Amino acid sequence: MNEKTLKVLEYPLIIQQLSAHATSDIAERLINELKPSDEMETVQHSLNETDEMTQIYNKHRVPGYSGLKDIKSFVRRAEIGSLLNVEELNQIKRNIQVQNRFKTFYASIVDEDEDILYPIIDGYVAQLPVLSELLNQISEQCDEHDLFDTASPKLAELRHQIKKTNDRIKSRLEQMVKSSANQKKLSDSILTVRNDRYVLPVKAEYRHDFSGIVHDQSASGQTLYIEPSAIVEMHNQISQVKAKEKEEKDRLLYILTELVSEVGYELLSSTKVMGHLDFITAKAKFGATIKATKPVLSDDRAIYLPKARHPLINKTEVVSNTIEFKENINAVIITGPNTGGKTVTLKTVGLITLMAQSGLLIPTLDGAIITIFKKVFCDIGDEQSIEQSLSTFSSHMKNIVNIIDQADKDSLILFDELGAGTDPSEGAALAMSILDYTIERDALIMATTHYPELKAYSYNRDKVMNASVEFDVETLRPTYKLLMGIPGRSNAFEISKKLGLKNELINHAKSLIGQDEKEINVMIESLEKNAKSVENDRIEVEKLKQESTELHQSLAHELQRFENFKTQLMDEARNKANQEVKQKTKEAETILQELRDMRDNSAANVKEHELIERKKRLDNQYTAESIKQNVKKERHDKIEKGDDVKVLSYGQKGEVIDVVNDDEVVVQMGILKMKIEVKDLEKLDKKKQQPSKVVPRTNRSTIKMDLDLRGYRYDEAMVELDQYIDQAVLSNYSTVNIIHGKGTGALQKGVTDHLKRHRSVDSYRTGMPSEGGFGVTVVTLK
Repeated sequence: MNEKTLKVLEYPLIIQQLSAHATSDIAERLINELKPSDEMETVQHSLNETDEMTQIYNKHRVPGYSGLKDIKSFVRRAEIGSLLNVEELNQIKRNIQVQNRFKTFYASIVDEDEDILYPIIDGYVAQLPVLSELLNQISEQCDEHDLFDTASPKLAELRHQIKKTNDRIKSRLEQMVKSSANQKKLSDSILTVRNDRYVLPVKAEYRHDFSGIVHDQSASGQTLYIEPSAIVEMHNQISQVKAKEKEEKDRLLYILTELVSEVGYELLSSTKVMGHLDFITAKAKFGATIKATKPVLSDDRAIYLPKARHPLINKTEVVSNTIEFKENINAVIITGPNTGGKTVTLKTVGLITLMAQSGLLIPTLDGAIITIFKKVFCDIGDEQSIEQSLSTFSSHMKNIVNIIDQADKDSLILFDELGAGTDPSEGAALAMSILDYTIERDALIMATTHYPELKAYSYNRDKVMNASVEFDVETLRPTYKLLMGIPGRSNAFEISKKLGLKNELINHAKSLIGQDEKEINVMIESLEKNAKSVENDRIEVEKLKQESTELHQSLAHELQRFENFKTQLMDEARNKANQEVKQKTKEAETILQELRDMRDNSAANVKEHELIERKKRLDNQYTAESIKQNVKKERHDKIEKGDDVKVLSYGQKGEVIDVVNDDEVVVQMGILKMKIEVKDLEKLDKKKQQPSKVVPRTNRSTIKMDLDLRGYRYDEAMVELDQYIDQAVLSNYSTVNIIHGKGTGALQKGVTDHLKRHRSVDSYRTGMPSEGGFGVTVVTLK
C-alpha cells in the first residue's frame, strides 16, 4: 500500500491508538507491523477473528496478557546448552501462566455459551500445548530471584552451613563491639560489610590494636574497616561452601534448562499464539471504543457505509454520514462550502477502507459493505513544495500525474479540490478531463470541488454521481451532513442578504449571472428541499415504527399479565367456593347425625333415603377442579379392542373394551368405564410395570423466597443461582423471585439463559411492576 497515502489519511494515528490497547510487547510489535492487505482471504480471516474476539470481549472479562514476553532468545540458548538463570526461567513460567489463564477462561465461556461458536479462536486455543510439568518444576524450585533452599537436599545443607557460620561470625564480632575495652577504639558500634565480609569500623589511631585485614577506609581516612584475624578463617570457610553452593545451583539450573530445551518448540508456539490473541484482543478493545462493526466484503465492487464516522474525531463532536457508491457508479463529486466537511468525508472513506483491509472493525452501523482495493491513492491537502520551487497547483498536478498513471479497476482514488490553484475555467476543464480518464480506467473515484461546471458534470455522464455537504443559511454555518445525489449550490446571495447587503445590489448581481446557472441553482434548491422532506419523512416513519413496536410489546405484556391474573382469580374463587361448600357439608352432616339420633330415640317417621338425598344435594354444591390435562399426543398407532392405552387428558391408563366407531372407543379405567375419543388416546406397549419407589420430598432447610444477585460478578451469580434453585426445590417452593436489577441487561440475560437449561425449572417470566418489573424474574419450579 502507498506509504504516502497511509500518512495523508492518518493511518499511523490509528496504529498509535490501537497500540495503546496492547498488553504485551509481542502484540505491540504486531500492531506496529500492521499494514492493509489486498488479499480477500487474508482480510476476511482477519475480520472474522477480530469479530469473534469482539463478541467475547463485549460479553465477558477477557483476562489480561500482562507478563507475556518474547522468549525466543531464551529457548534458543537452552537448545544450544547455554545455562538459563532464575529470572529467565521465571519469564518462561509467566508465559505458561498467561497461556493457562486464557485456556481456563475460554473453557468456561464455551461451557456457558453453548449455542455460540468461535471457530477461529477455537483453532488458536487448540494449538496451545500442555506445559504443566515445566511450570511445576520451575515453580517448585525457583522464587523470584533465586532457587529455593528446598530445591535439593544438598543445596539446603550447604545454605545451612553458610548461615550457621555467618551466625558464628556475627556473634564473635558483636562480642568485640560490646567489649568495654573496644568502645573508644571503634567509630561505630555496628557491624559493617565490605567485599562480602563482616568488618569492624576501627579508628585509624587504633589500627595496631586489631590484627587482621584492612578491606576499606572512610573518605576522610579516619576510619578503617578491618576483618579481625579471628574470623578470617571462618570467612574463608564460607567462601569454600559458597563455591559448592554455586556448583549445586548450576547443576539444578542445567536440569531446568534441559527441560526448557525439550519443549522449546511448544514454548515458541504457545508464545506466538498468545501474542496473536493479545493482538486481536487489542483490535476488539479499540473497536469497542469507537463503536465499530464488522463490514461485509463484496466480490463485486461496492461501497456502502451507513452512518460512517471518522474514527479520529471525538465521538461527541463527529457527524455521521451515510456514504454510498451506487451500482454502476465510478465517481462521486462532492461540492459545498469551505470547512463544510468535504475533506473529512474523503478521509473517512479512505481511512475506513484501510482499517477494514487491516482486519479492523469500522465505525459505521451494521450492514456496511467494503471492497478490497489493491491501490488507494489520495491527493489531499496543501502540497506546495518550497524546496522544489513548485506552486500548489504544480505540486498537486505532479501527484495527480503519478496517480492516473497507476490507476486501474482495483484502485480507489480520492481527489481533494481537483483542478484548484489555477484559472477557474481551465481548472474545471482539467478536472473533467482527469475524471473522464480515470473513469475510463474503471477506477473508483471520490472528488471534491468548488467549480460550478462540475455540478452539472454528473448529469452528462452515466457513471458519475453528485453529492454535497449541507450549509445552514439561517445560522451561516455548515451542518457537516452529506447529501448523496444532490450537488451543492452557491449560497452567496442568501449569505450576503443575511449579513445585510442591500436587496438592489443582490438583485443586480443576480441579473449578471447566466440563465443556465440560475436554472441549475433553482434545480439544486428544489432537490435539497425534496431530500430534506424525504429525510424528515423517513425519520418520522422510523419514529412511528419504534412507537408501534413498543406499543405492541407493551400490549402483549399487559395481555399476558391479564391472562395470568384472570387464571389466578379463577383459582382463588374456585378454592374459596370449595372451602365454603366443604364447611356447609360438615354442618349438614352434623345436622343429619342429630336427625338420626332423634329418629332412633323417638321412633320418628324419618326415612333414611330422604336423609341420603338431602346430603347428596349438599354434596352437589361442591365445585371440583377439572382433572383434565392438555397433553400433546406423541404416538398415533391404530387403537383396537384389548389395547392398553393412556388417556392423555386425564393422565390415566386403561384398557379398550369396545370400539364404538373410528373416532370413539370405550375405555375401562379402574372401576370407571368411559367413552373416549381416539385422538385422546395413546397406545401403550404391553409390558409389566415395575413399581417405582417414591421418595417423599421433605423440607430440609428454610430459605427466603427471594434471591438477590445485585452486585455479584457473572460467574459468582450463576453459582449462587444454581445452589438457590436446588434449595428451593428441596424446600417445596413452587415459585421464587430472582432479583438481578436492570443495569446493562447482561446479568438478566445470564439468569434467563441459566433458567432455560435448568432441570428443575418449569417456567419463568418478567416480574410485574408491583413485583419489581424488569429487575426481577419470577420462576415456577417443577
